[in-house]
Amino acid sequence: MSKVLAYACSMAMILAPTITLAQEGDAAAGKLVFNKCMACHNVDTDKAKVGPPLKGVIGRQPGTVEGFKYSAAMVDFGAGKVWDEALLKTYLPNPKALVKGTKMAFAGLKTDKEIGDVIAYLKQFSTP
Repeated sequence: MSKVLAYACSMAMILAPTITLAQEGDAAAGKLVFNKCMACHNVDTDKAKVGPPLKGVIGRQPGTVEGFKYSAAMVDFGAGKVWDEALLKTYLPNPKALVKGTKMAFAGLKTDKEIGDVIAYLKQFSTP
């Protein structure tokens, strides 16, 4: 039994970096996914469209772009939070379910791959 456990632990240690890499998004694919977002959001400028600019979104508190009029729901949601990968992975599949009362009309991204890819793309426009 201990040999089986030792083998399982060894395999987990060997495969863990591979699993982590597989979960990382592809920024080039994310650029294509972002086409679904670009009608309402800029990512390469600070200029707002229908939605706030997403340049620098990772690391920023939700609902805080100066000059953009957010819904009260988004401002309340953002209190004490920062957009990071975990929060984006929770938000992007169904924004309206997470932030009830948001003005964002987008239904959400449906696959983990799309979400990971668009996050990788957004990272390029955010400070580390």
